[in-house]
Order: sequence, then structure tokens, then C-alpha cells
Amino acid sequence: MAELTGLNTRLDWIKGMRLIVRRVKPSGRQMRDMTDFEKKTGWKYSITATNITKMTRVRGSHQAQWLDAVHRKHAVVEDHVRTNKAMGLHNLPSKSFTINRAWMLTANLACDLDAWLRLLTLHDQDGLADAEPETMRFRIYHLPARLAAHARRRWLWIERTWPWADAFTTAWTRITDLAAVT
Repeated sequence: MAELTGLNTRLDWIKGMRLIVRRVKPSGRQMRDMTDFEKKTGWKYSITATNITKMTRVRGSHQAQWLDAVHRKHAVVEDHVRTNKAMGLHNLPSKSFTINRAWMLTANLACDLDAWLRLLTLHDQDGLADAEPETMRFRIYHLPARLAAHARRRWLWIERTWPWADAFTTAWTRITDLAAVT
């Protein structure tokens, strides 16, 4: 990580803009978006431009590492945007603002329910604690089971060969054991 403030030669940038550059090994997903220079060196560079020089009463806020940590923390927000798009916000269904507003509310509720389910019930399950929505759909939500009624009770018959049956039953038990809101 390095600070490039003062080395910027572009005339159209704001004077005094603070530039922080970070060099990381690229992931497989980043390989296709790399520049020729990055492909040649084998490193992925990300530059953060900010006008924060020092925040009053915040120790260490003048250091480049502090600014890098602030901007990396914001990456969590961007990840939630990607998750929301996977849960239905990618394509809005109508040209009507009212219908799209209802769709957006429903998609955000689905994303929140997915996050809370993973946080409260699947936090110790390998491959499900931080699973993407597509993985959750395949393993938990699209349940190969039958719901049957007998003697005034409902029974859920889960396929015995399904590999995530234990994860589903653990999640179901933990959800039903939560205390009721009073």
C-alpha cells in the first residue's frame, strides 16, 4: 500500500485529492478485468481517491492504512448490493413505479430473511454460513420433500439421500427454538 498524493499529473482532478493505492494478488474473477500492465506484473492495483486528510478526534485517521481499512469496510456494502441483485433486484418486472417499488421491497425482505437465516441457524454449517443466494436456493430452499397431513398433524418427509437434510433439520430446529418476540 502506498500514498500517491501529489504525484497525480492529471489537470482535471481536484487539487489536493488524496490517492491511496493497494496491490493484491488477483482472484480468478479479477483476471479477465486486468490491464496489460497488471497482467505483466501479476498484481491487481486498486486506487482509492478521497479528500479525507485527517478527521478531528479520530486517532490514526491521517495514515493511509486507516483510509484503506475504511474503504475495504465499504466493500461489504457492495457485496450486499450484489446479493440483492441475485435475490431479484437485477430485473424489475414493470414500467410502473408502484409495482417496481413493491418488487424492490419484496426482494429486500427476501435478502434480509436469507441473511438472518444464515446468521441464526447456519452459522456453523460448512459451505452454508457464507453461501451465495444460488447455493442457498439449491441446498436449502428447493427442498426435495413432501408435505403430508395425517391425524390433524403435518409431516414433512425429506428425501433420505439428500446431502443437506441434516443442515435443513438443524436450521428448522434452531428457528423453532427461538424465543417468541413479546
